[in-house]
Amino acid sequence: MADKGTLTAYERRRDFSRTAEPRGGGTGPAADRPVFVVQIHDATAMHFDFRLEVDGVLKSWAVPKGPSGDPRDKRLAMPTEDHPLEYRDFEGVIARGEYGAGTVIIWDEGSYRNLTVDRHGEQVPFARALAHGHVSFRLDGGKLHGGYSLTRLRTDRNGGREAWLLVKRADDRASHGGAPDPRRARSARSGHTLRQVAADGGRE
Repeated sequence: MADKGTLTAYERRRDFSRTAEPRGGGTGPAADRPVFVVQIHDATAMHFDFRLEVDGVLKSWAVPKGPSGDPRDKRLAMPTEDHPLEYRDFEGVIARGEYGAGTVIIWDEGSYRNLTVDRHGEQVPFARALAHGHVSFRLDGGKLHGGYSLTRLRTDRNGGREAWLLVKRADDRASHGGAPDPRRARSARSGHTLRQVAADGGRE
């Protein structure tokens, strides 16, 4: 179960009487292997949310251009607050006036494996590697496959925001394909587009 304190920022920003987003509070590990999810979020600025299960929460980054399968693409990834594990199942409409108002679909999901090693070739625990500013991992999703890395470019100092890079590794699953047009992309769960989910949410 996640340390409750890690979800303080998430809970503070949301009115759970008005949003269908999960409150969290504890489901334990999502699966035998840690999970990842990529959600497309049609908020004030359209973006992809890249989330990795780490120590009972979903560590999260907003990736404006979305993950790419091409190692030549270096995708800016801006950290956001930790989300509860239950958020991996969230697809729907965040009400107008609420934090992050807009439509969310689950674009891809699956599990991942830690590939981060030290100079002696020993695996580094994922949370520790993140704290040090670099992780390598292999995704096994419906759309994203193979090795990726996240590297911190700058730290949160003097009121500035952290910034990371999400990059595909040059392996057997590399391709020349970038992320899809988010407005045409379809949910990995429902097969619906953002527009269709927004319409369903509006009726509900």
